Amino acid sequence: MGGSAPRRAGHLPVETTSFVDRRGEQAAGRELLSRARLVTLTGPGGVGKTRLAARIAARAERTFPDGVRFVHLAGLRDPELVPLAVADALGLHDHSAGPPADALVAHVRDRKVLLVLDNCEHLLRACARLAAALLQGTTGVRVLATSRHRLGLTEENLLDVRPLPVPDPDGDLSAADGYPALALFADRAAAVVPGFALTAGNRAAVARLCRRLDGLPLAIELAAVRMRVLGVEQLLERLDDRYRLLTSGSPAALPRHRTLRAAVDWSHELCTAREQLVWARLSVPAGGFDLETAEAVCADGDLVHGADVLDAIAGLVDKSVLSREPGPDGVRYRLLDTLRHYGLERLRGTEGEELATRRRHRDWMLRRATACEQAWFGPGQREIVARLRADQDNLRAALDFSLRGAGGAALEPGPGGAFGVGVPGGAPVMAAGREGVTPTPADALAGLRLAGTLWFYWHACGAPREGRYWAERALEANPEPTSERARALWMAGLLAGCPEDLTRGLRRAEEARELARGLGDAAEAAHAEYVIGVIRLFADDLSAALAHFEAGVARGPVPGQHLSLVGLDQVELACALGFLGHADRAVEVCEKTLRLCEEHGEDWVRSYALRMLALAHTVKQDWPRAERYAREALRLKLAVNDLIGLALTLDLTARIATERSAHERAAVLLGGADRAWAAVDQGRWGSEALNSLRRDTESRAGRALGASAFTAAYDRGASLTLAELVGHALQEPGLPDVTPPAPDRPQVRLTPREAQVAELVAEGLANQQIADRLVIARRTAEGHVERILNKLGFHTRTQIATWVTAQR
Repeated sequence: MGGSAPRRAGHLPVETTSFVDRRGEQAAGRELLSRARLVTLTGPGGVGKTRLAARIAARAERTFPDGVRFVHLAGLRDPELVPLAVADALGLHDHSAGPPADALVAHVRDRKVLLVLDNCEHLLRACARLAAALLQGTTGVRVLATSRHRLGLTEENLLDVRPLPVPDPDGDLSAADGYPALALFADRAAAVVPGFALTAGNRAAVARLCRRLDGLPLAIELAAVRMRVLGVEQLLERLDDRYRLLTSGSPAALPRHRTLRAAVDWSHELCTAREQLVWARLSVPAGGFDLETAEAVCADGDLVHGADVLDAIAGLVDKSVLSREPGPDGVRYRLLDTLRHYGLERLRGTEGEELATRRRHRDWMLRRATACEQAWFGPGQREIVARLRADQDNLRAALDFSLRGAGGAALEPGPGGAFGVGVPGGAPVMAAGREGVTPTPADALAGLRLAGTLWFYWHACGAPREGRYWAERALEANPEPTSERARALWMAGLLAGCPEDLTRGLRRAEEARELARGLGDAAEAAHAEYVIGVIRLFADDLSAALAHFEAGVARGPVPGQHLSLVGLDQVELACALGFLGHADRAVEVCEKTLRLCEEHGEDWVRSYALRMLALAHTVKQDWPRAERYAREALRLKLAVNDLIGLALTLDLTARIATERSAHERAAVLLGGADRAWAAVDQGRWGSEALNSLRRDTESRAGRALGASAFTAAYDRGASLTLAELVGHALQEPGLPDVTPPAPDRPQVRLTPREAQVAELVAEGLANQQIADRLVIARRTAEGHVERILNKLGFHTRTQIATWVTAQR
C-alpha cells in the first residue's frame, strides 16, 4: 500500500516502499505475456494487483522496443475518457475527428508496445471495447490489465492474484522468514519501530496475525502501523475483537472482505475526529493532490480550518492511510483506491457533505487553472504544464462533477463498494449513474468556465481531443448566451485542427464571434477572430488569411485579450506573408513578436516567432540565418513539449539542410518529423503550402542520396526519440557527432548504476526525476550523469540518449 508514486503520463510508477517478492506470480505473468496478448490480473481489493502489474511490466520492458505504457484508471469515472487516457499515455496528441479508438489503433498499428490498464473494474465495458479494438487492429500490442473481475474477452488470459501465503502458526516456523506475508509485516513494522525483526519469540504471533488478516497485503500494512503503540500480541488481541464484531454483519460478505473491512475500520477508528473528516473529504480528489489542494478541499472555515489540514495529513501519513509521492512542486499525497472508496462511504453518511466538498474541489481547480492561464504568457511555462499534468485527474473530476447530465456517464461503486460486501461471490457491483449529488445550473456554468480557462493547456501541450470533448459537453450543458459559452465555442473551433473538421471548426469560431459581439465582449470576439484566421490559413485561403490578420494586428490588443493570442495573431500574419513571398515584412513582424515575448520571458509563442523567422529567411534564401532560427525554435519547442510545433519545425529544418547539401541529415530529420506527425494524427494536416514544402524536401534528398541511402537515413530518424532527434538537428559544426558510434570505436564500460542512470537520461528524465526514481539524492544523480559524460567523451545529455539507443 502506498508503495508506488506516479511518473509522467504513461510511465511505470516509481516504487517508494520495498516490494515483497511474488516471484511465482511475476514468472507466471511474464510467461502468460510471452504467449498471450491480453492478460488480466484479478483478485480482491488490497491484494496488490497494481504493484505486481508494475513489476511484471518492468521485467518485460526489454521485449517491447516501443515501450511500456501504464494507464491509471482509478481516477476516471467517465467511460468516454478511457481511450483519451490511453492516448495521453502513448503520447498521441490526436486531432482527428473519428472515433478515438481508431486513432489509437492507427498510432500503434506497427509498434510493439505493452499497455498496462490499471483498475479496470469500474470501467469494464470501456476497457473491454478498447482492448478488443487494439487486439484486432494491431499485431504487436499486448495488454496487461488489473481488475477485480475479468474483462470478458475470449482472448483474455487470467492470472488470479492471491493473498500472500502464511505458515501455520502452530507448525514448524524455523523457515518462516521466507514467507512473504511475514516479511511484509516485518518490513513495515521496522519502518515505525526501528530495529524490529522476526525472532523465535515473535514469529508465531506474527504468523497468527497475518493468518487472521488472510495474507492481504493492504490489511497487513495497515496493521503493521499499529506497532508504533502496540506489541504483536496486543495487536492480535484487538484485531480478533474487531473481526468478531464485523462477522456479525452481512452474511453475504465473504470472510476476506470482512477482514479487509476490519483492518480499514480499525485504522479509521484510531484516527482523530478531524483526521476522519479530512480522510472523508480527501476521497473527492482523484489521483494525487498537493497540500494546497488538500487545504482548499478540506477547510470549510467551520469544522476544519486551513491550519488543521497539515496536522491531519501528517497523522494520516503516519497511519499509512495517505502515501507521499514526489510531484512537480514538491510532495504530493494519494489515497489508495480502496481507502478512497471507504472515505466516500463516510462522506455520504452526512447530508450535504459530498456536494459541498465537491464544490470546494471544483472551485479550487478553477482557481488553479485561472492562475495558470494568467501566468501562461511568461516564464515558468514548463512548470505550469507539469503542474496541470499532475492534476489531470483532478481536473477531469471537477469537470465531470460540474457537467454531469451533459453527455458521458460516470460510474461509482454500488452496494459492493470497495470491499464486495453484500454481493454474492464478493464481486463488486458497479452501478451506472453518479454519486449522490445533484449539481445546479451554477455548477454547469462553473464547468464551462473551467473547460474554457484550460484552452492553452489543451491547445499548446495537453490533449486536443480531450479538450474538444469537455468543450462539447460544457456547451451542451450551457445553452445560455454567456461570455463563457463564447470562449468554449472558439476553443472547440481552435481544437478542430484537422481537415475533416475545418468546416465545423469555422462554424464554432464564427458563432463565438457573433455571440461575443452581441454581449459586448471584445476580448472573446478577438480570440474568436484569431481562430477564424488560423482556419483560413489551414484551408489555404492565404489572401483572405493575410487580410484577416493584417486587420487584427492593425487594430491592436483589446482589453482582456490574452497576450498569447496577441502574439499568435502576429505569428500567423508573418506566416501568411512568408507563404505569399513578402519575406521582409514577415521578418519585421516576427521581430516585433520576439520583443513582446522577451519582455515577458515567454517561450511558447517565441518558438513560433523563431520558426516563422526561419521560414522568412528560407524564402529569402538566407540559409545560415534560417538554420540558426530553426535551431532556436526547436530548443524551445522541445522544452515545452509542443509536438505540432516540433513536427512543423523539423520539416522546415530538413528543407534548410537540403539547401546546404546536407541531404543525409535532411532524410534523418524527415523520418523523425513523420514520427512526430504520427503522434499528432495519422496524416499531416495544415495548409498545402506547408505540405508542399515537405514534399519538395523529400524529393530533393531522395534524388541526391538514392533510394537505398535515403531510406536508411529516414528509418534512422524515425527510430529516434524527440530529444535525440532535436539533438541531431542542433548539431553544430565542431561538436562530437551524436550519431551511433562506429563498430571499431573502443567499448566504454559503465558501472551497473551508471548504466541505469544512462537509461533514465535516454528516457528524458531530469536529474531530480532520476533521483526520485532511484531513491537517491539529486547531487548523487548529477554526479552519475557527469561521470557518464566524461567516460563517453560527450557534452550533452542528448548524446547519452543516442549512445544508449545504439547500445540497445
